[in-house]
Amino acid sequence: MNLTVNLGKQTYTIYIDNGILAHAGEYVRKVFNGQKIMIISDDNVFPLYGTRLLNSLEGYECHTLVLPHGETTKRFQTLPAVYSALLNARLTRSDLVIALGGGVIGDLAGFAAASYLRGVNLIQIPTSLLAQVDSSVGGKVAVDLPQGKNLVGAFYHPGMVLIDPDVLDTLPAHFISDGMGEVIKYGCIKDSGLFDLLCSHSSFEDLKPELKSVIARCVDIKRGIVEADQYDKGERMLLNFGHTLAHTIEQYYHYERESHGEAVGIGMYQITKIAEKNGLTPDGCAEKIRKALEIYGLPASCGLPVSALTEAISLDKKNLNGHLNIVLLHSIGDSYVYPTDLDFFNGADDI
Repeated sequence: MNLTVNLGKQTYTIYIDNGILAHAGEYVRKVFNGQKIMIISDDNVFPLYGTRLLNSLEGYECHTLVLPHGETTKRFQTLPAVYSALLNARLTRSDLVIALGGGVIGDLAGFAAASYLRGVNLIQIPTSLLAQVDSSVGGKVAVDLPQGKNLVGAFYHPGMVLIDPDVLDTLPAHFISDGMGEVIKYGCIKDSGLFDLLCSHSSFEDLKPELKSVIARCVDIKRGIVEADQYDKGERMLLNFGHTLAHTIEQYYHYERESHGEAVGIGMYQITKIAEKNGLTPDGCAEKIRKALEIYGLPASCGLPVSALTEAISLDKKNLNGHLNIVLLHSIGDSYVYPTDLDFFNGADDI
């Protein structure tokens, strides 16, 4: 199964298939005619899938950089080590970086590829559910600063994305739940049918036989949004549903407690509760989201007072000139951007 992101000269294909990782070299040859490749991965993923990828890349001069796993690797301070590895391997602008990993590696390696020598070729091979359905597609790459998440970044599209659902078999349950936060998001913002499908199952294991098509539906939704709004000025903001609160929750706990997908789930539910209270979303939507989160083992709250989050929200990159664009629901599957400010959160319950 493949989907094309039509962006003129930056058009690229997303391939989704079970077992595709073992044949990655065949696909790499479609878009890359150079010789030198740097594979950037982490110490969880590379021991599992590095050899499989390297074996498929026979004939290329391959170098590897294996970084510690976890969100803290995505810090700005990690970049010098990445640039040093690229320089030591003597990568030129005609060479290739492959990001093999979850969202952290995809974002970090993508930003390094975008900025090293003003841009080298990039291929994304996402190995987490969250990265497969969301972060590997669309060209957003970034690193974190102490003041907030993704505050240094770029729009830099890969030459190709390879998605192998089979690699999810080795993911701990925690990371499956993490990815399901973003899957539920797609149902909320654009596809009530997808949302209903998710709610018709009792668990991720129950959903698993349909996983390939679920991933493809999420990717297809994002593909359409990115084609309509490449640089996050309009419709693409809908992808931020739940993220205004999610990023602040993550930052408050220094990325050590709630994962991104868990924080997104909390953010979707809590922002919808506030919107219902303010008459901006019909009653009942928040409860539907809560039930979906429960099915897939995601929390709906984290116990923080809103006052503890407003300072971080004020620094969020979605907060422009004192105006905050938040994403709300007309109904499940129908979302909209609502311009407001921090007063929106006045009187809200603990999150």
